[in-house]
Amino acid sequence: MAVRILVAVAWLYVVVLMAAAEATAPEGTLLGAFFTLLLYGIGPLALTLYLLGTPVRRRAKRATEALTEAPGSAAQPDRSDHATGDAIAPERKEP
Repeated sequence: MAVRILVAVAWLYVVVLMAAAEATAPEGTLLGAFFTLLLYGIGPLALTLYLLGTPVRRRAKRATEALTEAPGSAAQPDRSDHATGDAIAPERKEP
């Protein structure tokens, strides 16, 4: 986790320097610097961090499912996706 954050900060540092160079260049523009920051930095970094976080999200989902589907759990006693038979109360007759 710490390595990912370090790499992300380092990459953003490089991209901010690239954007600053674009903005201060004689033929550079602020619009070019903005798109440099967006297309070289924030977009790819967000996609990369999302993809690298997939195993962590998958493990968390499996752990949550394991807790809710523990033996004797009332959530899904037969481990099927169907509702239990007593989900709807029977109709009560008046005496």
